[in-house]
Amino acid sequence: MSSQKKILVIGSNGQIGTVLTKKLGQKFGFENVIGSDLRMPDAPTKFIFEECSVLNKEKLEDIIYRHKISDVYLLAAYLSAKGEKNIDKAWDLNMTGLLNVLNFAKQKKIQKIFWPSSIAVFGPSTPKNNVQQYAITEPTTIYGVSKLAGESLCHYYHNKFGIDVRSIRYPGLIGWDSMPGGGTTDYAVDIFHEALKNQEYTCFLSKDRTLPMMYMDDAIKATILIMEAQANKIQIRTSYNLSACHFSPNELAEEIKKYIPSFQITYKPDDRDQLAKGWPASINDKHARNDWGWKPNFNLSQMVSDIVLNLRNRYKK
Repeated sequence: MSSQKKILVIGSNGQIGTVLTKKLGQKFGFENVIGSDLRMPDAPTKFIFEECSVLNKEKLEDIIYRHKISDVYLLAAYLSAKGEKNIDKAWDLNMTGLLNVLNFAKQKKIQKIFWPSSIAVFGPSTPKNNVQQYAITEPTTIYGVSKLAGESLCHYYHNKFGIDVRSIRYPGLIGWDSMPGGGTTDYAVDIFHEALKNQEYTCFLSKDRTLPMMYMDDAIKATILIMEAQANKIQIRTSYNLSACHFSPNELAEEIKKYIPSFQITYKPDDRDQLAKGWPASINDKHARNDWGWKPNFNLSQMVSDIVLNLRNRYKK
């Protein structure tokens, strides 16, 4: 195994992968970062790209061998709203993909794995506010069910085989550099684009549906931070609670109006609102803060300011 860190990002075309792969390349050198996904990226990349599904075990193993991969970030997943329409595919991608990568680590082909879980592991029986690390987890979506099972699988492989697998429970993620991929919190990305282009947006969540959310910059920061932490600092091998801010669509819209006064929002809740209804409104992440030094950089107002600035610059081009 080479002493040089070689990183594989599986799902590099996705909402998180697009940003994470770029940040990893800037930090470790683009020659040391390999992205993979089902299709070629829409734009040229500085990093190496390999077209591959995480379910294609033989091709994935070949990529790991040829590039001497040490670290894997497994981001490929069927998200919540999309997963409800494709239960079998969601389970297969979310679980078999993880099992493939864990087994590569068991076979000593890779050294370290990052795999994200989600607040979707919680459900209606979980307390709504300040949800603790070890709160009740009774999810009501196939996405949440698969993430909870994945947490147990990571814990099992760490305890039985010593696999260095690390995980965080992402809240809803908001960014401007990439588009979302079928999650229940996607409104918080779409709303910015519609506000700038059309000054109006129809929201599929209820006006006061408060959810834990996080700016993409903070999510990427947390992802790299936990992977760079010393192994003895990682005390939880299921998945860490992670938090930055929490707000409702109405609160987000009011913040956007500070920059786009003509913006109007209407509400037409659909089945995604019912999914979100069972999720927490706020998360306690003291273990991540204490164990590996997590601390967010962005609150709601800082996030909105940064997104509006960056998207305005993009639409001017």
